[in-house]
Amino acid sequence: MKKAIEGTILKWKNPEIRRRIYFGAFMALVIAGVYYVMNWGSFPEENGHYGFWSIMPPLVAIVLAFWTREVVSALFIGICLGGVISGELNIVQGFLIPSIGTESFALILLVYLWALGGLIGIWTRTGGAEKFATWASDLMVVGPRSAKFFTWIMGLIFHQGGTISTVLTGATVRPVADKHKVSHEELAYMVDSTASPAATLIPFNVWPIYVSGLVLGTLAIFETPQDGINFFFTSLPYNFYAIFAILITLLFAWEKLPWTPGKKMRAAMKRSRTKGLLDRMGATPMAADELTQNKVPKNYNPGLIDFFGPIGALLGVAIIPYAYTFFILGSESPTLLIAEAFVLAVLVGIGIAIAKGMSLQVAIDGFIDGCKGVTIGAIILALAVTLKEVADAVGTADYVVMMIGDLIWPAFLPGVLMALCMIIAFSTGTSWGTYAVVFPIAVPLAWAVVPDVFFLQLCFAAVIGGSVMGDQCSPISDTTILSSLATGCDLMDHVTTQLPLALLAGVLAVISYAAMVIMFV
Repeated sequence: MKKAIEGTILKWKNPEIRRRIYFGAFMALVIAGVYYVMNWGSFPEENGHYGFWSIMPPLVAIVLAFWTREVVSALFIGICLGGVISGELNIVQGFLIPSIGTESFALILLVYLWALGGLIGIWTRTGGAEKFATWASDLMVVGPRSAKFFTWIMGLIFHQGGTISTVLTGATVRPVADKHKVSHEELAYMVDSTASPAATLIPFNVWPIYVSGLVLGTLAIFETPQDGINFFFTSLPYNFYAIFAILITLLFAWEKLPWTPGKKMRAAMKRSRTKGLLDRMGATPMAADELTQNKVPKNYNPGLIDFFGPIGALLGVAIIPYAYTFFILGSESPTLLIAEAFVLAVLVGIGIAIAKGMSLQVAIDGFIDGCKGVTIGAIILALAVTLKEVADAVGTADYVVMMIGDLIWPAFLPGVLMALCMIIAFSTGTSWGTYAVVFPIAVPLAWAVVPDVFFLQLCFAAVIGGSVMGDQCSPISDTTILSSLATGCDLMDHVTTQLPLALLAGVLAVISYAAMVIMFV
């Protein structure tokens, strides 16, 4: 944590960074303030949005994040701007407390930050992760390419959903990848690109159930939740973004791409291989020293049980009840015990350590150090969640849908829907939120344009893929933040190095949709 905080302080000491942040914040807030005064203390609202101003909070936050490479201040400025536009000047009571005081954020804080950080902290005392890294290396990993291929496999195995996939995969593979000089930019991309894309392509999780609830009743063919679930599965072959994202990630792992899109990613690969530097000079890794420095007591003998015990408990509690209730009992609401699984994994890790002779104090110290190590990630995630609430308040998604809807050329509706969802998800940092906005509009629109089941499947899959792509690329997305956190990567380094590769998959997907429409519709 000390290293992460020092990196943030160094950025603020840089006069050029400070100048950019202050200038950007000043211009955005002054323009909004002048407009606010000229309109007698309020922005004109129509159909649930504020016109062009609806896209300004996330747009300003994203532009400042790219421009200054300082995410905390960029997010906070976006929230302040949203408060001015929505008329909620008390952003603490209006947005911050309602956002971070929700059950969903409490779950994120408990599971993906404290439990994840605590578990990794325990491994720094037991040496479990390092022991696993050595074992995996001897078994199948012999260099950077096989380490990245191992990451790809783990990403497909841990395919339960975006956030859980990133933390599980990142925590599992990072010791192996670090040992074989895989840069954190490469690792973060591998983890992020095999999270949500895999979850939508291997959907033995809650994604089909959630989407089925959104499309229920939009057309006569969706009369029951099971109709939506079945349609989700039949549309899988046309989820071109997920298919291309996973294939490109595989080729990237084996370094078989004709070229690696992105100058920064190529530089990261060269730097790590030749100099052994896993992060660029001046980077601020999301994982602090507490998560990377092993402090195994001299009288403790690390073993594979220290790694597989907690991981086995986590996967067993998360997957077995879900598989039993969904596949055996046929429940439409299968049991998914994510929070319980992570908490139990921490308890199992501590229990194994104590059973092998470690003192309770040492084990708890490891857990606490791990929690300290994710403090920066917790702050960024809290602000990102708040900005999503701001985007809802100012009607960001509603405005984007209205503006793009009038420009759609029917023959290329799937590709346009994918691009639309990418923009909305990138701006709001959520794929599921994008589904909630777009599906009720896209499904009847597609059927009205071409009343054909195949065309509807293309449009349906385009919404799924485009939303995931935008979420994956957005610097305010929880999966992007957690991918950086789990792999120890600088957040903006992850965003800028991942973007060209994700765009390649997105362009190939749009071309595929256009070709399918021209040939078969």
